[in-house]
Amino acid sequence: MESPRRIESYLLEGAAGKLESLLEEPESPATGICLVCHPHPLYGGTMRNKVVHRIARAVRRAGSVVLRFNFRGVGSSEGVHDDGVGELEDARRLMEWLRARYPGLPYSVAGFSFGSRIALRLGCSLPGTQRVIAVGFPTKKGEFDYLKTCAVSKIFVHSTIDEYGPREELETRYREFAEPKQIHWIEGGDHFFRDDPDGLEEKIYQLSV
Repeated sequence: MESPRRIESYLLEGAAGKLESLLEEPESPATGICLVCHPHPLYGGTMRNKVVHRIARAVRRAGSVVLRFNFRGVGSSEGVHDDGVGELEDARRLMEWLRARYPGLPYSVAGFSFGSRIALRLGCSLPGTQRVIAVGFPTKKGEFDYLKTCAVSKIFVHSTIDEYGPREELETRYREFAEPKQIHWIEGGDHFFRDDPDGLEEKIYQLSV
């Protein structure tokens, strides 16, 4: 059963204008904070994506305050898509806002698909990040050398069938990533975990407690 929640809407200041955001607090006193990043804006990705919703709910159930937001140019967020560069800066500014609002709480980052790339980039660049949860990490293109030296706890949650991150390809890259790291496989059926969204949510909950 889903636990009660407080949810508030904000337009927060990003690097290219206001960013549409949703802040969710757990029913009990928060034990952490987490910024959640959505999939690719040019392919329909928003903060209301079903996988993003599952991630946010799992992390909140585990006791963290969760901030979801629309990247620049999505929904009511101002600006235009910037191929990940501006999106990373937007995520960084929202994490600063979140940490200032809840000082002293441990902080994490999570993301799905394109959002997992932003989450890893952000988490690996912030000293003290508790963990990064990368769901459906795309392996088809991108630069991954920074993950060979990133000392932040990196948790990959991936469907056994994923058209944007085939299992063999991710396993090959994963072997080169620095510790600490974990990888968890879900019989999801495709990139969007259509066959087991409940299993995805439960795994993220377990990893976030």
